[in-house]
Amino acid sequence: MATTPAAMCACPSLANSRAFTKSSFLGHDVRATARVSAACIQVPRRSTSTSTSTATSESFSIRSERKSQRVKCRAVKTASPVPPLVQLTTEEPKPVLQYAKAFAPATVANLGPGYDFLGCAVEGMGDFVTAEVDENIPGGTVAIESITGDEGRLSLIPEKNCAGIAGQATLTLLGVRNVGVRLNLHKGLPLGSGLGSSAASAAAAAVAVNALFGSPLSKAQLVQAGLESEATVSGYHADNVAPSLMGGFVLVRSYDPLHLIPLEFPKGKQLYFVLVIPEFEAPTKEMRAVLSPEISMKSHVSNCSQAAALVSAILLGDARLLGSALGSDTIVEPKRGPLIPGMLAVKLVSMKHDAFGCTISGAGPTTVAITDSEDEGHRIGARMVEEFMADGKLKATAHVQKLDREGARVVDSRKL
Repeated sequence: MATTPAAMCACPSLANSRAFTKSSFLGHDVRATARVSAACIQVPRRSTSTSTSTATSESFSIRSERKSQRVKCRAVKTASPVPPLVQLTTEEPKPVLQYAKAFAPATVANLGPGYDFLGCAVEGMGDFVTAEVDENIPGGTVAIESITGDEGRLSLIPEKNCAGIAGQATLTLLGVRNVGVRLNLHKGLPLGSGLGSSAASAAAAAVAVNALFGSPLSKAQLVQAGLESEATVSGYHADNVAPSLMGGFVLVRSYDPLHLIPLEFPKGKQLYFVLVIPEFEAPTKEMRAVLSPEISMKSHVSNCSQAAALVSAILLGDARLLGSALGSDTIVEPKRGPLIPGMLAVKLVSMKHDAFGCTISGAGPTTVAITDSEDEGHRIGARMVEEFMADGKLKATAHVQKLDREGARVVDSRKL
C-alpha cells in the first residue's frame, strides 16, 4: 500500500504514533467552545507484549523534508503485528442473553479534507448481525452460520470475515474463555461502496457479542475490536468503524493510545446527506494505492485549513460551511475522482443545483453532497443520478439521509 498523504501532514508531536503513520494531521485537541458537549474519549493503551494476533498493519520510517515548497514523505514498509488485544474486564463475564441482534449504520469517512481521521454515521442503511450463545462452539471462539445480502461473495470462515474478526476480538476484550458464540450476518450495504461496509459488519458484530454478556464494554472500547477487523480488510484506520459504533461525527486524534473525539452537530440544526451510489465497485486498498507520497506545501496548507473549517462547521451546526469545506479537498479527491466514471461531472451538477458541497464518500464510488433540506436533497440526488448515466454511463441510486446520532445498537434480544 502506498504511503498516504495524511501521514505527511501529521502534527510533529505524533511523529512516532500510529496517528502519524496512518491517520491525521489534526494533532490538537478540540477545545473550549460552548458547543462541545461530548467529552473526548481516550481508550487505555494496549499492551505491546508478544502478539498472538495474525492481523498486520503497516509500519513506516518517516522523514519529512521541506524543499521547493513541497512536503515529502519517504517511507519504508515493514511488517509489524497489530498490538495484541488485552482483556478490559476485571473478570470473565457470564452471558445474560441467549440471543442479541444488532444494527450498525453506514458511514461517510474522510468528509473531503478529513482523510483517515474524520467520519460520520448516516441513518437508514446498514448491516445486521445476530449473536447467540452456542454450547457446541468451543469456548472463547465464534462461528459464522450464515451470510445474506452479499451474493455469496463473503467467507464463512471467521478469520476471513469482518464480523467474525470483530466478534472474536470482542470476546478477547471481554475475557470470555468458556462460552462460544454463533453469528449470522445480513449485509444491508453494498461491498466496496464507500459507505463503510466492512466497518458496519464489524461494529454490528461487536455490539451483538458485547450485549450477550450485559454490554460491559463501552462503544469506544469496542472500536478496538473494529480496528482489528479493519486492519485485515483495508488498513488500521477508525474513521468508519468509530462513527458506525458511536454515531454522529467522530474525530480520530491518535491510535497509540487510541483517542477518539466525538463532535456534536447541534440537534436544532438541519443537515442532510445526499448519497448517490453508482453501480461500480471501488475496493478500498486499490483506491488508497493511487495516492501520492508527495504533496505541495500549498495543498498541505489548504487541506489543513479546510479540515479545521470542517470541524468548526460541525460544532456550529453550519451546514453551508460544512459542505463548502467538505468539497475543498486538494489532496485525495483529485487522485481518486478520475477513477470513478462521471464523478467529476456529477460533482459539478450537484453544485449547479445548489448543493453546499460534494465529494467522494470514503474510497468511493459513492458520491456525497450536503444540503439542509430533505426536498432539496431529493432534487439534487435526481440530477446526480442523471449525470452519472450521462457522463459516466453508470446506473446509480440516490438516498437522502440524516445524521445517525446513535450508532450501532441492539434491536432485538432474548434472555437466557
